[in-house]
Amino acid sequence: MINPVLSEMAVYPFTRLEEERRRLVAAGVDVVDFGKGDPNEPTDPMIRQALVDALPERAPYPLAQGLPELREAASAWLERRFGVAVDPDREIVPTYGSKEAIFSLAQVLGTEGRVVAFGEPAYPVYERGALFAGARVQTLPLRRENGFLPDLGELDADVVLLWVNYPHNPTGALAPRAFYDELAEAAERHDFVVGSDEAYTELWFGEPPPSALQAADRSRFVVFQTLSKRSSMTGYRSGFVAGPPEVVAALKSYRPTVGTAPQEFVQRASVAAWNDERHVDETRARYRAKRDVLIPAIEARGWEIVASEATMYLWVVGPDPEALLEHGIIVSPGEMFGPSGQGYVRFALVPTLEECERAAEILGELP
Repeated sequence: MINPVLSEMAVYPFTRLEEERRRLVAAGVDVVDFGKGDPNEPTDPMIRQALVDALPERAPYPLAQGLPELREAASAWLERRFGVAVDPDREIVPTYGSKEAIFSLAQVLGTEGRVVAFGEPAYPVYERGALFAGARVQTLPLRRENGFLPDLGELDADVVLLWVNYPHNPTGALAPRAFYDELAEAAERHDFVVGSDEAYTELWFGEPPPSALQAADRSRFVVFQTLSKRSSMTGYRSGFVAGPPEVVAALKSYRPTVGTAPQEFVQRASVAAWNDERHVDETRARYRAKRDVLIPAIEARGWEIVASEATMYLWVVGPDPEALLEHGIIVSPGEMFGPSGQGYVRFALVPTLEECERAAEILGELP
């Protein structure tokens, strides 16, 4: 009776980390949790107030196409941030965060029996969305020697959707702008669509990362943005898709069926978030402060930090996750994200600065 895809699927990786956290807390261990990438940063008061001000006496069902004000705010932000003009009516649709929209794209595109490809190590949802859509899956190993970029020459001839994710989770690696032009040429030549998960473009510590929308030809790119990491709004579930008019039209037709339009009061708070950069600058500064505490402590142990130019993650060679657990430090083993993650661990910089300082002290005291 149960869908065989669900029956055969392994436990969602972060469920296991949560179980470990609860076990340690129950045993009285003072835990510092670098496992799950759920920000603990406060949502800016300006955004919270915008949500309160938008709470109506009665909230009707939200419309799948989203509020015009939100589509316009997203479009204006894309123009300011990346210098691209995106039609708010035909090329943008608000989403319930980005995870559900990423999951559903394979169904909207009709990938059944075809190939959905993605680089690994990877966020698990690309694969799960493909499997539930009846697609075949191809993983492309992301190798350190290639800057954690996929080798497009390895793509299956029957690929219909390729997922990319830069800045990359879990490695923190960046893709150069030229990569998107190369990707656009390959997509045109082999007739596939590119899903670009850009959840981390605003958590950078050097130069601002590019977007797939900046490619000379973006006609085959479907870009996913979210306020979860940029504005520490994971629980609000608010993002948007920017893509070709035919794909956006299909998403607008599909979404009422599954009922995933964001609530209008959340959409109005999201307008405030997309229109403001001050709080994003402050968020980056908080993550930078945590990096400045942890990076020296990690390197002092002789462990190597690889890539990690952006995102809230540090991708590290050397630590033993089980040994760290014994000292109350939870990290994500790299193999949770795929076979190419073997030998790495991911530190998600979500604990407070004080907790990061305590973790750094613990690392310094390890034998």
